[in-house]
Amino acid sequence: MSAPIITIIGGPTALIEANGFRLLTDPTFDAPGEYKLPHITLKKLAGPARTAAEVGEVDAILLSHDQHPDNFDRSGKTYAMAAPHLFTTVAGAQRLGSPAEGLAPWHSTKISKQDVATLRITATPARHGPAGIEPLSGDVIGFVVSFSDDTPLLYITGDTVWYDGVAEVARRFRPGVVLLFAGSARTRRPFNLTMNTNDAIETAHAFPDATIVPIHCDGWAHFTQSGEDLAHSFEALGIASRLRLLKLACRQQLHLLGQLNRLQRGRLSIVAAHESHIGTKRVSSHSPTW
Repeated sequence: MSAPIITIIGGPTALIEANGFRLLTDPTFDAPGEYKLPHITLKKLAGPARTAAEVGEVDAILLSHDQHPDNFDRSGKTYAMAAPHLFTTVAGAQRLGSPAEGLAPWHSTKISKQDVATLRITATPARHGPAGIEPLSGDVIGFVVSFSDDTPLLYITGDTVWYDGVAEVARRFRPGVVLLFAGSARTRRPFNLTMNTNDAIETAHAFPDATIVPIHCDGWAHFTQSGEDLAHSFEALGIASRLRLLKLACRQQLHLLGQLNRLQRGRLSIVAAHESHIGTKRVSSHSPTW
């Protein structure tokens, strides 16, 4: 089974390389600064680990929503509008215009490369906060990406909390990797707008075959939980092996959960065989010679 290569750029921005495709989530390339919105001011604390030029060309942008600068800033918009494919919400595509293509939840599209590799992109539901937040937050989607080779399904949650929509994704798909937008973002205190540690743990249990890769949990002042908080929580519940914290700007090929389980079983088999061999030698040493 082929494992995707993921590079964390910062915030919600991750470069995914698999099956010959290069995909980028929620592009954000601005330097640190403030973004004054009608009711709040968002403060960016850290710039991207790689510039847009260093990331280079991609085959598609997977944009969970266009209306918040921590997911789609000025430089990110410039970069995305030059990409050959840009998939986002229906409302976002109407605001952005070409080349943006709007996808409603559960709607799919395909892109091909050199008439050999194909990937299918399916939009998934997302809710950017508690029930009733939609008029304030606007539409958001996530994505399930399936590849034409043996790369496992990849689920990108987008900005969401754990709710029925995410549970329905788990009923319909069995991804090998979940890119989980975490951080327990709070701009309209006291409720969170993205997944907190409890939500992440619920998601891990709902997707038992998936390696959980948290993103969008650093670099902004409105995040209230970090990757380290997730690591401590997963460890406390005995599921630390399910979580993979990736370093910024490092191109990392994931060891998928199934692969890790097979490696672990292999090691146990070697140990068992070794112990059996030792046991046999012990028995033979005490056996009488006829």
